[in-house]
Amino acid sequence: MKLTGFADEAARDLATQIKATQELGWEYISARGIDGKNIHDLSEEAFETSVQQLEAAGIKVAEFGSLIGNWAKKIDTDFDITLGEIERAIPRMKRLGTQYVRIMSYAQEPWGSDQQEQERFHRLREIVARFSDAGLIAAHENCMNYGGFSSEHTLRLIEEVPGMKLIFDTGNPVFQRDRSKPEPYPWQDAWEFYQNVREHIVHIHIKDCKNPLADGVEPEYVFPGEGQGYVREIIRDLKSNSYNGFIAIEPHVATVFHVTDGQEPDWQQCYDSYVAYGKAMEEIIQGA
Repeated sequence: MKLTGFADEAARDLATQIKATQELGWEYISARGIDGKNIHDLSEEAFETSVQQLEAAGIKVAEFGSLIGNWAKKIDTDFDITLGEIERAIPRMKRLGTQYVRIMSYAQEPWGSDQQEQERFHRLREIVARFSDAGLIAAHENCMNYGGFSSEHTLRLIEEVPGMKLIFDTGNPVFQRDRSKPEPYPWQDAWEFYQNVREHIVHIHIKDCKNPLADGVEPEYVFPGEGQGYVREIIRDLKSNSYNGFIAIEPHVATVFHVTDGQEPDWQQCYDSYVAYGKAMEEIIQGA
């Protein structure tokens, strides 16, 4: 297992993201946000500067954390936006030497309304094919998207989209209802979800949290192994099955992406908690 992380949760600027990665003694970073922009939205000049910073520090990129089809994009969003992101992502992935790009299956519509499944399948086939034609691997993350409704929905995507692989996020099931079960739709079970999709997983994201108090309420994010994400059990199972891929931390324990409008995160707290989270994850892996 190789450790990496979304270091934009430690800092906005890449220099400090690299510093956090080096403090942990890691060689890899999961590239997503730099100076408040996604890596596929940086200017050519800013992207090239970032590449040079990474190369100078000896830090490699484990995955390209794109916004393609993510939870902020509805399924009726102009597909040209997605195609543009793909066109920018492919050469940048090759420049960075990274094989995996994180994709999603567009925002969930309210349960009971038309999820436009066929349009989702059509778009994902096109997305995956374009990356595959470039020799790259598009991996879908279970998040607040169609595949995040349940493990059954994720497996439906696998059936409908040739060549698509999976990123499994340990924390995301904890705050989502299992829409494959009868009403009143229990919270998803992260261990059950993982077991159902395990054979298709090529990459792991580590979050941990506790069930929200109610629908629409933000969950309490905690350190790995302290929540209901079955982090220890999943790591133990991955080890027993000789998983040799990446484990990427995405802590969320310090407020970065969900601050109240107009507020600025406490970046020192973000940095410190990111490094502490990484060390806690190392201990879990060593003890598994």
